[in-house]
Amino acid sequence: MKNKSLAGHIAAFVTILIWGTTFISTKVLLQSFSPIEILFIRFVIGYAALWCVCPRRLTLSDRKQEGYFALAGLLGVTLYYLFENIALTYTLASNVGVIISIAPFFTVIFTCLFLHEGRPGPRFFCGFLIAMAGIFLISFDSKTKLQLNPLGDILAVTAAVLWAAYSTLMKKITGYGYNTIQTTRRIFFYGIGLMIPVLFIMDFHVELWQFYDMKMFLNLIFLGLGASALCFVTWNFAVKMVGSVKTIIYIYMVPVITAVTSALILHEKMTKAIVGGIALTLLGLFLSEDRRGAGRKQKGDSRGDQDAAK
Repeated sequence: MKNKSLAGHIAAFVTILIWGTTFISTKVLLQSFSPIEILFIRFVIGYAALWCVCPRRLTLSDRKQEGYFALAGLLGVTLYYLFENIALTYTLASNVGVIISIAPFFTVIFTCLFLHEGRPGPRFFCGFLIAMAGIFLISFDSKTKLQLNPLGDILAVTAAVLWAAYSTLMKKITGYGYNTIQTTRRIFFYGIGLMIPVLFIMDFHVELWQFYDMKMFLNLIFLGLGASALCFVTWNFAVKMVGSVKTIIYIYMVPVITAVTSALILHEKMTKAIVGGIALTLLGLFLSEDRRGAGRKQKGDSRGDQDAAK
């Protein structure tokens, strides 16, 4: 059990380590592609990669389960990324970064309501507040001022709710016991399919010459193979091993990794506010583990797994 838990935490950390660096690739790709074009291409690449790794077809034991896979694709692939990308056009990236980080709070609510898991103890909520304070310092250092943009901020909150819902739903889906790669591929299938109608609305237009630039091509491959195919598999695996609440608190690490990567690769300055924010975020992540409530959560997890198997 400890080995499985450790593997889950490692998978979550690897996922966030990659997701925290994707902003660099996205920044480069935006020179030639629109956000919706990047989104669609990366998931098509990811879907193809998962077929190559595991070409076996997933056969469901109950046709009713198909609806959960379709809902996961809608929430975690289509809607989450669309709302996040649209939010970035109406508000500051720093606002979006902070708001998305409240996803663990919504995950706790969803797991209590729908999976009947026990409510985390005071350590979780204390860790949440400390981590949010740290993320706030990282996102709004001395050079960045807080600006409220109601429409963009509401869209970002919606994206956080969507990701929390996706992670909670994955707890139920992983309870079915299917292969994680096949499960992720089925979710990608629905996510891509439900994304197609949006392509016509958002003026999707890709030409072959856009892929000739090796820099663009490699960044698309990184987002498709790394940030999509690999990371969704490792994220879903982590949810399966340690639960949706413990997995999603790693979201706190995204601004930390982004700040460190910016300093190392883009040579951006590490201010005292950012360093202090990193320290607070890591402390909040540690406290949010809520180890004292592990026994209570495991009982809730097993009950949720029984419900998922029905």
